[in-house]
Amino acid sequence: MKMFGLIGYPLEHSFSSAYFTGKFREEGIEAVYRNFPLEDISEFAILISNEPDLAGLNVTVPYKEKVVPHLDALGVTARTIRAVNTICVCRRGKGKALIGHNTDIAGFRQSLEEHLGPRHDAALVLGTGGSSRAVCHVLKELGIPFSQVSRSRGEGVLGYEELDGQIVRKHLLIINTTPLGMHPDVDSFPDIPYEAVTPGHLLFDLVYNPAKTRFLAKGEEQGAATINGYDMLVYQAEASWKIWNRH
Repeated sequence: MKMFGLIGYPLEHSFSSAYFTGKFREEGIEAVYRNFPLEDISEFAILISNEPDLAGLNVTVPYKEKVVPHLDALGVTARTIRAVNTICVCRRGKGKALIGHNTDIAGFRQSLEEHLGPRHDAALVLGTGGSSRAVCHVLKELGIPFSQVSRSRGEGVLGYEELDGQIVRKHLLIINTTPLGMHPDVDSFPDIPYEAVTPGHLLFDLVYNPAKTRFLAKGEEQGAATINGYDMLVYQAEASWKIWNRH
């Protein structure tokens, strides 16, 4: 029986496992989906060796970038942003090849476009990790200028301490790509001047558990529209399924 799974750490509350297990049951698909919590990316090769029925993997934090050197090839989008959230274990004769893809791009774009308005013409992207790369790629495709924000300042990257009311008011789209606020650390949130958030703002949190993070709640208190990461995950999961089934 084909096996699919998720790598990352920790994986106590996985969207992917519940989603695909339900999908397989409802659609009568003979396959299983398992979580593979890896404390270090060095365990990846052992996993591939120990699971001969493995046909595909999803990848979550902190391995979207770290897994890249362990793969045989990358799809176009994954090669462009150097971040992978989907791996196809492709059989080639007696061997197999690990091909990395990125469906975060498609998932984020589809979810964002359902809520995007003309006034959302400049964005702040909180975080600089693998998910942030997918978000920035989509913003470039849509022609939306953006500034990244991180705890560490760098070229083209603002530090949180640099954010003030004027900057926040100029960027009516704010996207959190960090794990701040994710279960079980539900009381944490990005340190931005929320008092400058307005009813014209759209706040998008890639976190889906809890459904309303402190980041989103603090935005709602200011009248902003908010989106969590659930729909994005559904869209990227279905894109992953298509990739696994075309090989």
